[in-house]
Amino acid sequence: MFVFVDAGSEGFAGFYEASYSRIVALLAAMLGDWQQAEDIAQEAFARALARWSRISGYDAPEAWVRQVALRLVVDAGRRSRRALRASTLLAAGQRGRAEPSDPVDPTALFMALMRLPVPQRQVLVMHYLADLPVADIARDCQIPEGTVKTRLAAARARLERELSSDSPDSSAEVPDAR
Repeated sequence: MFVFVDAGSEGFAGFYEASYSRIVALLAAMLGDWQQAEDIAQEAFARALARWSRISGYDAPEAWVRQVALRLVVDAGRRSRRALRASTLLAAGQRGRAEPSDPVDPTALFMALMRLPVPQRQVLVMHYLADLPVADIARDCQIPEGTVKTRLAAARARLERELSSDSPDSSAEVPDAR
């Protein structure tokens, strides 16, 4: 938890208490990792605290924190892809070692969501899990509303394909009428 030292930060404490769980839940849905979501949320709130005198005057300070957190998610994705490439090279030299199994048993929906491209996953999670309207998503992601709508439609279509291909009855699928 943060240590507050000035009077202005008391307003931040209330803001933090009211907003933290929503931001973490949003990030966890996007990342599939609660711990990483908490780390990114903490970083976003720390940046907000450093600028609280300015951000507290905004109409929606939570939108500012959400925007920073979403940028940090993109940055974390870049770092993890680099780390994955490096670990793949290391793993090639250690092929005989057994990997521990993951104790989390993810659902088909979760796995399909994680296979979506980050921009599509981002708008889908913000719209359906954070219950944000298209205009707010466009503002937070700094993209046009039309782009949000396009990404939502593409994400829904891809998620539907992913889920139907994961189902045991995928051989009995009805042909797509598009």
